[in-house]
Amino acid sequence: MRAAALHLLTGLALAAGAALAAPATDTAADPALEARVNEVAAELRCLVCQNQSLADSHAPLAIDLKNQVREQLQAGHSAQEVVDYMTARYGDFVRYRPAWQAKTLLLWCGPLLLVLAGVALLWRALARQQRTQAAEPALDADAAARADRLLDATGP
Repeated sequence: MRAAALHLLTGLALAAGAALAAPATDTAADPALEARVNEVAAELRCLVCQNQSLADSHAPLAIDLKNQVREQLQAGHSAQEVVDYMTARYGDFVRYRPAWQAKTLLLWCGPLLLVLAGVALLWRALARQQRTQAAEPALDADAAARADRLLDATGP
């Protein structure tokens, strides 16, 4: 009885998943146009997905944005004009590779600055360690002989 109920629930879940699946999107009749759409969509970020381009995303918003790209390219706009339009409408976040601007300078240079800071901290720690080792007094012959006798006395 439980197995039958489990099979029924599994079947209902699969049917619900198929019913909620996104419909196939219409593609342009012109393969060259569709290639341009995918090229521009690869430069734009999906606004609801994490780190996916419009070309890779299947989210409903991404499909709508990709259709907007298709419509603009069909209207004769260049790829740069489409990217500029999307940037003006949705902000710099929509660009997969943000432009060089004063407000994105930290984004582009941040990783290099972190590596340089890490190297500087490592160099400073190593220099401090060398200074500490150099400041420790060396054992004279009497102290070394006494340490040897102590170690021999406590040995196995």
